[in-house]
Amino acid sequence: MIGGTLVTLLAQGPIPADMGGVTLAHYLVVSAVMFVLGLVGFMVRRNLIIMFLCTELMFQAAGIALIAFSRFHMNHTGQTFVIFVLTVAAAEAAMALALVVLLFRRKETLDGAAWRELKG
Repeated sequence: MIGGTLVTLLAQGPIPADMGGVTLAHYLVVSAVMFVLGLVGFMVRRNLIIMFLCTELMFQAAGIALIAFSRFHMNHTGQTFVIFVLTVAAAEAAMALALVVLLFRRKETLDGAAWRELKG
């Protein structure tokens, strides 16, 4: 290989190997289980921090599914979209934690039932 072709091949890295015994269905099952656990945790638990962590679990489950589909179709669209999902999750984490601290200072409880009726 001469010059530019060698650099191009080295920059792209090796062609990804087959996923082996682990198939797309395995990743999607893990992603679905994580999402359902996050959804059930969000609906059942009343602690604001646990509810926040359950939403983060749902974000991560969606990210796993996007990366699995991206790998299955051998393109980078899903991986690129995961970067945006992680950015939104980071912004949500900052806002949620600030809100939890503010709410705890007002009523000194993290029970979601105490905040059902907000008075303006």
